Amino acid sequence: MADAGKVAVVTGAGTGIGRAVALTLHNAGYRVAVAGRRKDPLEETLAMAKATEDTMLIAPTDVADPLDVRALFKSVNQSFGRLDVLFNNAGVGAPAVPMEELTVEQWRKVVDINLSGVFYCCQEAIQLMKSQDPKGGRIINNGSISAHTPRPFTAPYTATKHAISGLTKSIALDGREHNIACSQIDIGNAATEMTEAFAKGVLQADGQKRPEARMDVQHVADAVLFMANLPLDANVLSMTIKATTMPYEGRG
Repeated sequence: MADAGKVAVVTGAGTGIGRAVALTLHNAGYRVAVAGRRKDPLEETLAMAKATEDTMLIAPTDVADPLDVRALFKSVNQSFGRLDVLFNNAGVGAPAVPMEELTVEQWRKVVDINLSGVFYCCQEAIQLMKSQDPKGGRIINNGSISAHTPRPFTAPYTATKHAISGLTKSIALDGREHNIACSQIDIGNAATEMTEAFAKGVLQADGQKRPEARMDVQHVADAVLFMANLPLDANVLSMTIKATTMPYEGRG
């Protein structure tokens, strides 16, 4: 169980991995701020948690907007008084086409959400974690298998996830003197709406489409909970959790 009063922020908490993590943290005793662009899915997450406003804060937020992000963390501080864990989960992809066919707008959208949005959230979280008493906290970034090995036609997504690895290590280094730990979890084929099509067939490096195995998203949520619950003198810097038989080792 979490310590009494422990507080978490989860972005992209209206669906999929973000929702599963938010529910699991709440069930473990955390007070959780659930952030996402659309209010209705966040309200569904709150209803599934059977939470009250004292234990779950709904915070409609566009992480690509630094003013929205600032307002999110201000609300967390006003509502809960501190921040112990940030799970940066919000992310998007671009159309699966050759990169030379992508528009500048499509590229910028992925970078704005997957990379700049994480940066903005980390900035605000670090400021809050440094100023609170006791100071410190933990940031967990959702990377991806693509942070190591790309799928075909995923240049924007893959580039941003590689960047998250560098950002994670920089925060882990710079956060030491402030008792701030930073981790990355790389997830492969969690069973969510986003990966439903994988069971029917997904493009492989050889140009063929083949079905891929998926795993219960709860395994991801349990892994994040394990990372979140570590004392701040211990850190899982990087974790890969994946469907055992999905193509990754030897992909292509």
